[in-house]
Amino acid sequence: MTYELSDTPKAEPGRSPVSGPSHRPRWNKVPEVTAYFWIIKILCTTVGETAADLLNEKAGLGLTGVSVLTSALLAAVLLVQFRTARYRAGVYWLAVALISVVGTLISDNLTDSMGVPLETSTTVFALLLAVVFAVWYRRERTLSIHSIDTPSRESFYWLAVLFTFALGTAVGDLVSERMNLGYWLAAVLFALAIGAVAVAHFTLGLNAVWSFWIAYILTRPLGASIGDYLSQPTADGGVGLGTVVTSVLFLAVILGLVVHLAMTRKDVTEPGIRRAAGPAPSRSMGE
Repeated sequence: MTYELSDTPKAEPGRSPVSGPSHRPRWNKVPEVTAYFWIIKILCTTVGETAADLLNEKAGLGLTGVSVLTSALLAAVLLVQFRTARYRAGVYWLAVALISVVGTLISDNLTDSMGVPLETSTTVFALLLAVVFAVWYRRERTLSIHSIDTPSRESFYWLAVLFTFALGTAVGDLVSERMNLGYWLAAVLFALAIGAVAVAHFTLGLNAVWSFWIAYILTRPLGASIGDYLSQPTADGGVGLGTVVTSVLFLAVILGLVVHLAMTRKDVTEPGIRRAAGPAPSRSMGE
């Protein structure tokens, strides 16, 4: 999908961005939304599901131990991500992979350890995500993913990503339990839902920002269904590859794609120009 343009003007071809105290280039800290973006996102989501199961069951850490370990790793990687001056494919996608595990574990802890009904957790995560978007827009006057170029916007971005994973996990579990579709049919259902969002965006004019975030949420249960289908035993409706093989396979593909992007820089957004300080211009939601 193609999404909203950055809210910062780009330098003219052949001319360097203006430098100075009020005009200086600023790099977007997240990748351009391309086919690579969606492929790696779904793969990371799948790994988030299978890796969480692997650490929980095979390593014997339990939900609490896995949650503490992965949260600490995520905090360390996000620290590196925030300290980088621009988008780095390896750091960014490692953060996404870890946050997919943490988001999954947050939902699983509420359901399995605390007995919170999936209807409740789904509602709570949806409300928390809505609050993040509302505060983000109120403060920054934009939800554009093409202008994640300040610490404030990056903080809102990663908080939103965390809640999309937690919400996607709860929604996926709720649908699978209520409809009892099985892994493969569930994956098809969520793929069709993402396709419907794409059609609504390209043909019906659904807002670009909301198209992106709705699709982003739906990729979580899609990837989880694919991961479960490949890893779970055949007696349970899966292929039977196991969590180890599935995790290693998908991690290898992710690594290959990320190395390719790091070398080709096909998903790098060129820096815009920082405007002089002053009140934010008026714009509609989604720009």
